[in-house]
Amino acid sequence: MKIYADRGPAAARQLVTDLLVVAWVYAAIRAAMWVHDLVQKLAVPGQRLEGAGTGLADGLSDAGGKINRLPGVGDELAAPFRSAADAARSMAGAGQQQQDVVNDLALALSLGLLVFPLGLVVFVWLPLRLRWIRRAGAAASLRDAPAGRDLLALRALATQPLRKLTKIDPDVAQAWRRGDEDTVTALAALELKALGLRA
Repeated sequence: MKIYADRGPAAARQLVTDLLVVAWVYAAIRAAMWVHDLVQKLAVPGQRLEGAGTGLADGLSDAGGKINRLPGVGDELAAPFRSAADAARSMAGAGQQQQDVVNDLALALSLGLLVFPLGLVVFVWLPLRLRWIRRAGAAASLRDAPAGRDLLALRALATQPLRKLTKIDPDVAQAWRRGDEDTVTALAALELKALGLRA
């Protein structure tokens, strides 16, 4: 398996591209985390509302409990405290709901920010990179096989630009059919060079 080309310029180009992709993914993740943290700050009022509501409900419940112990009138006097405690619990619940909405929004926005950059990596860069690795690995194994040069030459005839083919021989197809060794070697070298591999 070939990860990088044999030739310096092609290998350097691949390495720089890979490093740029890593930096791109890192920057996208950092940006998504920054947006998540920024949106999470909107949950602070909900946290304070929940804390205040819970504290108020506890205080009112305690006061109502103490008043309820008064003989004769305790139950009637404690009723407003119980109602106020229920209202305070509703306020705490509203604070918790606000936090839940902010958490959902923060998650949705941060994931939304990651879709495009990671989509480019997964659906554009990665398939191209894997395709090159597969092709280069196959070409490198053919390079050393007895009939491999002939197959590489045939591939060059099918895929390389005509101007490059005619530089090898004006009637390159006929020369290949005759089995001209110099033509076959030049065509194989052309295909290997196109992949960044040494002949």
